[in-house]
Amino acid sequence: MYESHPTFKQPTDGNVKVWRYLDFTKFISMIDTCRLYFTRSDKFNDPFEGSWPKINIDARKTAPFELDEKAQQIYLENMAKLGVWDKRWPRFIAVNCWHENNYESAAMWKLYLKSDEGIAIQSTFNLLKKSITDDEKVYIGKIKYIDYEKEFINAGNLLEPFVHKRKSFEHEKEIRAVTIKYPKVESSLDFSKDTILDGIPLKVDIETLIQKIYVAPNAPKWFSELVLAVVKRYGYDFEVIQSQLNNAPFV
Repeated sequence: MYESHPTFKQPTDGNVKVWRYLDFTKFISMIDTCRLYFTRSDKFNDPFEGSWPKINIDARKTAPFELDEKAQQIYLENMAKLGVWDKRWPRFIAVNCWHENNYESAAMWKLYLKSDEGIAIQSTFNLLKKSITDDEKVYIGKIKYIDYEKEFINAGNLLEPFVHKRKSFEHEKEIRAVTIKYPKVESSLDFSKDTILDGIPLKVDIETLIQKIYVAPNAPKWFSELVLAVVKRYGYDFEVIQSQLNNAPFV
């Protein structure tokens, strides 16, 4: 179920539109299983995913001057252990990504689809939160884009790196849903064991989640008809819209 968390910032307007661009097979899997797929965070192409900025890393190399020599040594040893932990932590985090925009995005079509046979699910931020029905806790919020060379992240919460990305990705305007799978062994935690292989499918109410379905701009007519037929076969009545992004101008 969705759970609020202070680390995850909400949009000013909860009814802002959010989009998920995906190929047809992933769409079929989603409506067939009534699940959203959350990818393990270290499986993304961005090598900075779940990492800390330079300022945060450098701060760990110097112990507080008010500590005595022994305490400083212990502090530095703990910071070194934290660095090892940082490399493991993304293996227990899974992420599902959306694009915040009141209009469909030409850039997102090109970025996330491998062919013209793709679709975009249009929902809203509030409906995305409401649609999560799985027992696992899910946190949802806006990504903040920063300069990893010059800015720092609040080190008070280990989820902070998962709501920050480099400014190079600012065009994504990402809304991110995050879940954690702690490696529980009886009554303790064993962080040497993976809890997620590639990702986790979490239950959602499809009828609550989807408002409209857009078909890729260059998709052939038969593909639009196929999408509509599949939607009806699964008992839904979502509006299926052929994207108009590549239409001729009004002259």
